[in-house]
Amino acid sequence: MPILEVHLVEGMHTANQQAELLRTMSRRYAEVLESPLERVRAYLTLHRPEHWAVGGVAGVAAPYFTAIVLADRPVEQRHRLLGALTDALVDVLGVDRRSIRGRIIPVSPDDWGIGGVPASSVRRDEIAARARS
Repeated sequence: MPILEVHLVEGMHTANQQAELLRTMSRRYAEVLESPLERVRAYLTLHRPEHWAVGGVAGVAAPYFTAIVLADRPVEQRHRLLGALTDALVDVLGVDRRSIRGRIIPVSPDDWGIGGVPASSVRRDEIAARARS
């Protein structure tokens, strides 16, 4: 389920930095949520400098991320996720921590689909399968 969207200003970071950012943020997301890495989906959107403004000034480097998690995640874990994802942006891109904004969006397991099936059903089946083994 873990979904991560990162928004950056185009032309401010190399392709290698962008790829490393997706790898690092995916790993940290998986670690904090204690989720298998292969379940993490990470996306990077680049915005033209003239389409991005901070305080009315176009083209300012100020990364923004959104992390989507199932609604039953504990608040402490969500807070750790905000910190870990912010740390990844600082570590990989060298941006000023104070310029980063992030948001966690909790989604009900009944409103999230995995292969066309509600996550609540998938989770129930996974728990039942573990109990049988």
